[in-house]
Amino acid sequence: MENLWVDGAIGAIKTIAFVCDIITYPIYLVLQRPWEKKEMARRNKNFPITQSLLYIYSPLIYSPSFIAEIVQQDSKSITYKSLEKFSDAHLKMRAANIDTLDKVLNYCKDMYGTNKALGTREILAEEGEPQPDGRVFKKFLLGDYKWRNYIEMHTEATNFGRGLRSLGYQPKSNIVIFAETRAEWMVAAHGLFKQNMTVVTIYATLGDEAIAHGINETEVELVITTHDLLPKFKAILNHTPRVKRLIYMEDQLKKTETQGFKDGVDIIAFKDVLAKGQASNVGESPPTKDDIAIIMYTSGSTGVPKGVLLTHENMFATLASFSDRVQIVPNSDVFIGFLPLAHVFELLAESVCLLAGVPIGYSTPLTLLDTSSKIKHGCRGDAPVLKPTCMTTVPLIMDRISKGVNDRVSKQTPFKRALFKFAFEYKKKWMKHGFSCPLVDKLVFKQTKNMLGGKMRMLLSGGAPLSPDTHELVRICICELVTQGYGLTETCSSAAVMDFWDDTTGRVGPPTSMCNIRLVNWEEGNYRVTDKPFPRGEILIGGANVSKGYYKQPEKTREDFFVEDGKNWFRTGDIGEMQRDGSLKIIDRKKDLVKLQAGEYVSLGKVESELKTCPIVENICVYGDSNKDYTVALVVPSQPHLKEIADRLGINQEFEELCNNPLVQKAVLDALREHGKKCKLEKFEVPAQLNLVTEVWSPDMGLVTAAFKLRRKDIQIRYQHEINRMYAS
Repeated sequence: MENLWVDGAIGAIKTIAFVCDIITYPIYLVLQRPWEKKEMARRNKNFPITQSLLYIYSPLIYSPSFIAEIVQQDSKSITYKSLEKFSDAHLKMRAANIDTLDKVLNYCKDMYGTNKALGTREILAEEGEPQPDGRVFKKFLLGDYKWRNYIEMHTEATNFGRGLRSLGYQPKSNIVIFAETRAEWMVAAHGLFKQNMTVVTIYATLGDEAIAHGINETEVELVITTHDLLPKFKAILNHTPRVKRLIYMEDQLKKTETQGFKDGVDIIAFKDVLAKGQASNVGESPPTKDDIAIIMYTSGSTGVPKGVLLTHENMFATLASFSDRVQIVPNSDVFIGFLPLAHVFELLAESVCLLAGVPIGYSTPLTLLDTSSKIKHGCRGDAPVLKPTCMTTVPLIMDRISKGVNDRVSKQTPFKRALFKFAFEYKKKWMKHGFSCPLVDKLVFKQTKNMLGGKMRMLLSGGAPLSPDTHELVRICICELVTQGYGLTETCSSAAVMDFWDDTTGRVGPPTSMCNIRLVNWEEGNYRVTDKPFPRGEILIGGANVSKGYYKQPEKTREDFFVEDGKNWFRTGDIGEMQRDGSLKIIDRKKDLVKLQAGEYVSLGKVESELKTCPIVENICVYGDSNKDYTVALVVPSQPHLKEIADRLGINQEFEELCNNPLVQKAVLDALREHGKKCKLEKFEVPAQLNLVTEVWSPDMGLVTAAFKLRRKDIQIRYQHEINRMYAS
């Protein structure tokens, strides 16, 4: 009876929607001008390939000039170059002679003066909050954002750099910043740039061994850290004999304990360094474009983290190319800083915002949303308070947002679930025709949009391929502009970025304005540039954004980098397919490809990316043995969804017992198979056996990187017994 009522109600809503469409169509047609969006999107799909041009510029007055050219082609390789015109922001940088990062902040100070630059949320108190099970969790009571303007930021950075000089540190010294993303991170970095000191970045989530490795390899004597991370050095200092001084960024509420550390190590507060700099008359020592700005340690997905050498020229090249492709609105955009600044993707995205005068408000995973773990009940999360319009993100976060939306919908009444499904398909249909649906957004998607403050207009995703299903859901329910990009630390995070008008999913866009992309044959994987309908092969990136190599690793540098016609090139190990319009699609990774006994190739990364969108999966690692004809999987299950499966099966056990229950394992495997079919995976690609893992993989376990990429070898070693058992069964 209830289903009949729901069907009838939705039928009535469809009828009303149809009538409204007829009435409002002419109004929306005039106001939204959807034909312009479709024309711009169509130019990314339908222009024919010639020998020299991938698509021809559409001569519309509102269109950006956007051409991709084949500059080299033979049976073994093909090279593409963007002929995109430089944006106004790019041209202004060149006109201002900005070619180093210290000049970036000088430019911002002169251009934007007292405008808001960096915002930090005020912590009013930390209070205990009783939980239903009797436990008490510490939660923050938060106030508003407090802002530094551009002049204040510039003054602090100048004083910090001078303070370091007064402490005896000289230009070209290596200085580690080991800190969470926050305003002081940017201030400290720019203070170092002003004195031509090299910033060594190390992820705050790395284990002690990896942290010590980065510190020792770069031979630093000074580490800049935070109140929360300082205690780690009670152990780390025993393995870093060169370190003689720690500078810590203060906590808003707590006094920092500086006792109990290794003898002979000086511990100084951040504010005291600023005071030393203010009293100092040391001048600046500006870098050149060829000086090393950053030694950025990779997350170490394939072994020990490597220090990538990034010059000021590398950084400028990416700043310029981001400015060409990513459209920032200076007078209305607000950026929320969330990802690690220790990764070049976040650092450069924030730098683009600074250059455009866009304020940056900082957040953390513990305080981002109203439902975040450190937000006191009744207090708002950072995003709802800041109401940002732009944010960088990674597929892992996007997948969690997508699952969060689906979980919330699944707990609604049958009518609300049916209404959501109708609204989703309705908006999806009209978006394909170039329309937006403000009424549907207000009536149905308001709650999901409000998760990130309600004003989000652009999400920039990088770090790994984004699942098309997740891309589509976030685009419809939260933010219509989800731009995916592709790059690596070695290429200063920049290689390809989706065009503003591209309405597709599963692609990372054309080459950026400052680099070339080359595909070369990979015979072992059967990928060739002569493949039809589109050329495929290993991706090589060449341009001003490409690093000179790895710090103190000449052999690895020679293996992965080479110079051709005066241009640095990097072999990525990723496999790409260049589509008709010049947009790149990441289809595989050399180290992720396994050939099964029957001859089929399985891209482990691709399969994992698709299966991660299954609600039951929190994380997954697929393993393939070339002597077997099927793959197996280690799955970290979502506890709430695993409990739901157990309830359906009538099983009442603790989480650990459920993971070992054969009936539960079979049900999860069936769910993966069904989801794999929905994602159009081949039957041989979907794992035939699985093991449910009770521990959540985290960077400190050494099983995932700081960017939460899988460390396959370490996972295989840890779970070799389980892998053997799955194949034996």
